[in-house]
Amino acid sequence: MTASRKKVFVALSGGVDSSTATALLKRDGYDCEGVFMITNDSAHHAQAEAEMVAGQLGIKLHVMDLRKDFERILEYFCSEYKKGRTPNPCVFCNRYMKFSKLWEFAASHGARFLATGHYARVLNRDNDAGLYEAANFSKDQSYVLSMIDKDILPNIILPMGDYSKDQTRELAAKFGLGTAQSKESQEICFIPDDDYVAVLEQRCPELVRKGNIIDSSGKVLGEHNGVHRFTIGQRRGLRVAMGRPYYVTKIDAESNTVTLGPKEEVMHGKLQATGANWLTDEPVSPFRAKVKIRYNSKGALAMVAPQDNSVAVEFDEPVSAITPGQLAAFYVQEENNSRLIGGGWIDKVAD
Repeated sequence: MTASRKKVFVALSGGVDSSTATALLKRDGYDCEGVFMITNDSAHHAQAEAEMVAGQLGIKLHVMDLRKDFERILEYFCSEYKKGRTPNPCVFCNRYMKFSKLWEFAASHGARFLATGHYARVLNRDNDAGLYEAANFSKDQSYVLSMIDKDILPNIILPMGDYSKDQTRELAAKFGLGTAQSKESQEICFIPDDDYVAVLEQRCPELVRKGNIIDSSGKVLGEHNGVHRFTIGQRRGLRVAMGRPYYVTKIDAESNTVTLGPKEEVMHGKLQATGANWLTDEPVSPFRAKVKIRYNSKGALAMVAPQDNSVAVEFDEPVSAITPGQLAAFYVQEENNSRLIGGGWIDKVAD
């Protein structure tokens, strides 16, 4: 492969993962350029970090101001809460921003590949590019890539998929990167101080309205200040004393009620997902899979039945806190690797 065909743009956030990914690619002979995306008005510190990394590695850094485009993410974020659902903005952003707009920008500047610091792997076998879990399962981030366009897979490089977080920091120190000991962020990039409630109430003040907290029989247990403050499976911060652990089992935006119940009432065996996205040829018949229903899920075995644009999932055993608005991601085992073959937005839950 000639140098011109090895040109890669890296989504450079200013953190240790993307900076180490860039250093690894440069070490391996790729012609690297970085791209920093401005997604909110508080991006100054992260941009400075990205500029520092680009300077240390001696690469060009492009800066894309995507604040107007990012309004789509914010609208989705608020809209889901208005419906009583729990959104997953990272999945939405990867689909429409990083692996769409950013890739279009990279390709228009002559890049053959787009790289990110995600902990997942793209493996090519018999001219078939597939997305797989990271070698280090505890750090795997493949789930948030479930909804990207499969056509981009041959153009994606994920250098961090074979490493643990500790190994990443060791590599960053070896490369002399200032990000080696940077604090790991668990925040959503557009939520200052991780206070999503404040962002929601500022953008959508109509969400702030009192309603009843009830049990499954309809008995009023207390009062809430907005359904957006709750998510399925939540146990803490309910401000209701029941003498034993109670969990959020249902959120109904139309009636403005939050339902609580004991552990058994948050366990379900079936779900329906819509907006299915496939990273392989679309399945035409039911298949066995490991299904993850949230980012930090280990996954549970289930039968997955494609139905046009939706998917019916029946788990071998009931699972906890299936949450409308989150993603169901489907994995099949290929030899020693777990391949992510698609996903869909959780819409309905059943016993």
